Amino acid sequence: MSGVLPDTAIQGLIDAAHVISGAGWAAGQVQPASLDLRLGERAFRVRASFLAGTGHTVAERLDDFTMHEIDLTDGAVLEKGCVYVVPLLERLDLPPNLSGAASAKSSIGRLDLLTRIITDHGTEFDRVPQGYTGPLYVEICPQSFSVIARTGQLLNQIIFRDGQTVIDDEALRALHRETPIVSGDAVISGGLGFSVDLRPEGSTLVGYRAKPHTGVVDLAKLAHYDPRDYWEEVRTDTGWIILDPGAFYILVSREAIVIPPTHAAEMAPYLAMVGEFRVHYAGFFDPGFGWAEAGGAGSRGVLEVRCHEAPFVLEHGQVVGRLIYERMADMPSTLYGREIKSNYQGQGLKLSKHFRAP
Repeated sequence: MSGVLPDTAIQGLIDAAHVISGAGWAAGQVQPASLDLRLGERAFRVRASFLAGTGHTVAERLDDFTMHEIDLTDGAVLEKGCVYVVPLLERLDLPPNLSGAASAKSSIGRLDLLTRIITDHGTEFDRVPQGYTGPLYVEICPQSFSVIARTGQLLNQIIFRDGQTVIDDEALRALHRETPIVSGDAVISGGLGFSVDLRPEGSTLVGYRAKPHTGVVDLAKLAHYDPRDYWEEVRTDTGWIILDPGAFYILVSREAIVIPPTHAAEMAPYLAMVGEFRVHYAGFFDPGFGWAEAGGAGSRGVLEVRCHEAPFVLEHGQVVGRLIYERMADMPSTLYGREIKSNYQGQGLKLSKHFRAP
């Protein structure tokens, strides 16, 4: 059956050497519908972001663009505003029917850490073509905070697709009738639309804005940093805020979202015509996100928002993005949530796990 591969099938890919590691495997790397990818030992500071392009390997392009090399084995600072390329510990030898799609993990997106997978001969970020054989690399560009990164850390994840996996709007409406996938009315057009919450019940706190001049964030330190040193609170009692060009915001969806065990989902930015901003870095939602039986009862989607050229007024209830639902090839053996102690099950407005609770 076509669909997104579940954890058991991903483990099968590992056992059959279709996914290969040069350093063994870490506990918990296989998630319900995705595989976490680990940083290798070296980072290359490069002059600019790039894709390998047809006919070129990433290694060949690194020869063209590398400024210097950094050892990550004991940890190293990756500077805000710079671009790095890191070979990953995993490589692929996919069967001809399988393709891959990658995304930053949730905590990485919430740090405004732009990370994108690139491949040999690749012409798109975060996409691995059917039957790809070769190494994987991650491009890292810290946007708001400089970070300390180390070999073996998990910044990105990859899903594997067999055939056509995305369900159309008619099937999405049927799924919602069978198992409600969103609180309130479902806005379904090219996926499930979601909006921003700027009128939270009992509070004027609607989000956080990254401060422009901060210390580094060590990616190994969890619940460690005081959010006041890195973030400004965004408050409003009007139901709207003005986004500043170049600023990065953490906001939250008005709707509570559910991903049933039979499906996964990918967050896609909404049409550019709705405003001068981009929503999301981290895009995947595993089966079980917000699912009551996995400890969810609906979970809000955290929105990672960057405003572009002009100041923009964002209003409560404005549709800002959509979730694209995909069928699973089979049910996963574990679900996002209680079983694997997922960090963001049942979440509301929440910073990454590196910060202490406000």
